[in-house]
Amino acid sequence: MSTTAKYQAVLELGEALNIQNGDVREEAGVLKIKGTAATQYEKNVIWDKIKEIGGEKPADIMANITVADDSIYHRHTVKSGESLSKIAKHYYGDPMKYKAIFEANTNILKNPDVIHPDQELVIPNV
Repeated sequence: MSTTAKYQAVLELGEALNIQNGDVREEAGVLKIKGTAATQYEKNVIWDKIKEIGGEKPADIMANITVADDSIYHRHTVKSGESLSKIAKHYYGDPMKYKAIFEANTNILKNPDVIHPDQELVIPNV
């Protein structure tokens, strides 16, 4: 199996995340990929997929993923049934970090217990 085939799920994820300036090539059994993710969160998602397939320190892939906007961690569009604590758990692994999300969005949120579907929230770096 070629390394391109092995990491096909990573390449498909990159397309789904709309990674910009992408370049993929295979040289001497090593897959070399580069591109620009919109946010640090998207970069982390790509790296998590690479490690899921190739292990913690894969030797058959070299990735150079940069971030277009490192002033925030991500942007999140609220879906029905979500809360700030549920969103915080998803991005940070800690529901109590909902306060950081609320503080970063006081321009559109007045109460941390009231969010609405389709609001776009800034997920700050913590």
